[in-house]
Amino acid sequence: MTSHGPPDAAPRADAEEHGPIDFVRAQADPSFQELRRTHRSFVFPLTVAFLVWYLAYAVTAMYAPGFMSHKVVGNVNVGIVWGLLQFASTFGITAWYVLFANRRLDPRAVRLREELEAGEFDDADAGRAGGAAR
Repeated sequence: MTSHGPPDAAPRADAEEHGPIDFVRAQADPSFQELRRTHRSFVFPLTVAFLVWYLAYAVTAMYAPGFMSHKVVGNVNVGIVWGLLQFASTFGITAWYVLFANRRLDPRAVRLREELEAGEFDDADAGRAGGAAR
């Protein structure tokens, strides 16, 4: 039995027309590489920036309690404001990522999926003797 995807993956509707997908070849394709590069160039820097922001909040709360307890308005202090800004920045980053993915990632991913489904990355060795016994 060959394994070309996760065990719970749905069988291809056109399995009779196309052979199994060569995912290694698809992953090496320049369009996939560009999709991955675009995703990483957005996600990794933003993750680092958020972690720095979060750690600044936590470290400031631990080592500068006088600053964090400084009242801004009424009983609302800097710690409360920064804590609420943590939530706001999380929602903001999520919204930004959704916009980014909808505009830059999803169209490329759809094209790549269509190429996979059209058989452009079929496993050329699957039909040869021993090819199915990987």
